[in-house]
Amino acid sequence: MKDIQKKVKLFCEKNELNSPIEHRVLDTMSELGEVAKEILKMSNYGKHPVKYNNKLKMELGDVLYSIITIANVFEIDLDEALNKVLEKYEKRMVKGSPSSNND
Repeated sequence: MKDIQKKVKLFCEKNELNSPIEHRVLDTMSELGEVAKEILKMSNYGKHPVKYNNKLKMELGDVLYSIITIANVFEIDLDEALNKVLEKYEKRMVKGSPSSNND
């Protein structure tokens, strides 16, 4: 993940993409909305079982890019963050559920 974060950082620097963090967060939420919309469209808005559409891959890529830009602003190591989250969920699963009620 460090290589990916570096790649995104260099891309943003090269293209002078230095939006304020508030804009990056709003962009992430917008991109996540587009993921939801694609999934809705893949099921014809719940009328049919979900049928994969290649547009979902691009929308997930947009979400990932947006999240990486946020992490980079705060110099968060996403490998470390993900490992900590997995540990948290592992502890919850030992208690019987991934729910935050098990914290």
